[in-house]
Amino acid sequence: MRKPTALSGDAIERVGALLGRTRTKADFRRVQCVWLRASLGLSSQEIAVAVGWSPNTVRAWHSRYLRHGEEILVGAGRGGRRHSYLRPDEEEAFLEGFLEQAERGGILVVGEIKTAYEQRVGHTVPKSTVYRMLARHGWRKIAPRPRHPKGDPSAQEAFKRNSPRSSRTK
Repeated sequence: MRKPTALSGDAIERVGALLGRTRTKADFRRVQCVWLRASLGLSSQEIAVAVGWSPNTVRAWHSRYLRHGEEILVGAGRGGRRHSYLRPDEEEAFLEGFLEQAERGGILVVGEIKTAYEQRVGHTVPKSTVYRMLARHGWRKIAPRPRHPKGDPSAQEAFKRNSPRSSRTK
């Protein structure tokens, strides 16, 4: 196995200072991974035991540090939307037409929104895509309470008045 690339004394100081400025556990572990190599000269096997990673992960972070510098060690993780049909502002503009209908008291059917969305993106999408988009923009399902079509309100009221546990019986 070849000898790892040595880091300069200046790099050791910068990474050491960076170690004290980290805010998250993930950032700390990444910086610590490079610092242990730079300051103590530990192998990737030893560093892996110290930080709780595999030796391959340690070597990958060392390589990233050597290619990209310190900015790769601290910062945002992997999260985010990588696969989307529309940008968030395009989704908002798309939903504005349906918002007007909802404000007038109309009932929105997801099937109609899905059809319009498919026409907009140019291919079919699962229904869950539309539900997730609605949830992202703060829409929620509000449905009227269902009533039985053969329900008789006068019979229900009479039952309420004549029930033995009713507090309205007199």
